[in-house]
Amino acid sequence: MNKQQKQHILNFLEKGIKLDGRKLEDYREIKVEKGFSENAEGSAKVTIGDTIVTAGVKLSVESPYPDTPDKGTVMINAELLPLSNPDFESGPPSIDSIELARVVDRGIRESGAIDFKKLCIKEKEKAWSILIDICPINDDGNLFDASALAVVAALLETKFPEYDGEVIDYKKKTNKALPVDKKKIPTSCTVLKIGEHFLVDPNTEEEKCVDARLTVEVEEDGTICALQKGGDNPISDKDIEKMIDIGIKKSKELRKHIG
Repeated sequence: MNKQQKQHILNFLEKGIKLDGRKLEDYREIKVEKGFSENAEGSAKVTIGDTIVTAGVKLSVESPYPDTPDKGTVMINAELLPLSNPDFESGPPSIDSIELARVVDRGIRESGAIDFKKLCIKEKEKAWSILIDICPINDDGNLFDASALAVVAALLETKFPEYDGEVIDYKKKTNKALPVDKKKIPTSCTVLKIGEHFLVDPNTEEEKCVDARLTVEVEEDGTICALQKGGDNPISDKDIEKMIDIGIKKSKELRKHIG
């Protein structure tokens, strides 16, 4: 983004509003739809303004890792398709898609929301593996928060398929849910710094002129379970404190959409 475009955005921020007229700490309208896919064990679609992200959960029985013989596993992938944003390219995972997946993954793991021991079927031999795919349908900014919300909603909606030594039919789901502690499940708020201003839920134009960002992942009681810094510019201790305060406050609003 050139200097004139950034200055145009800064002029708005100086007035306490974003390009679309929202206040700096206001989210666009948020909508969460669960169970949109019949082929996944759990799924959710999250819409934040014009940003649309889907998340699907698949379960399979695998051999546990040698260093965690009594635990199941989780893996999160993100695919940024050109259909959602012309800046994305087809091919191997980009740095942006890898970062998106890792930020969401870190919040899930560090929160301890999933009891991985309960995913073990037989120690050292069989355990449930959770594979989560994130796929933006339209990117108009703030993929981090939209993706994290979609993954959480999909996990809470997931049901195990029938299993009798092996998965008999993935289309036949049981009523057994994943061992997820809803109080520990994290909500994610990404706070951006542009100039001297802090804001949440940017559109794509505002994201292009970000100086720094901090994704704050928070459990229900306000415990911070993960932080991820992005952007090219450094941030001070004072900035971090400000961004964390905003993240914790806004996460309470986001949690209302989990259901």
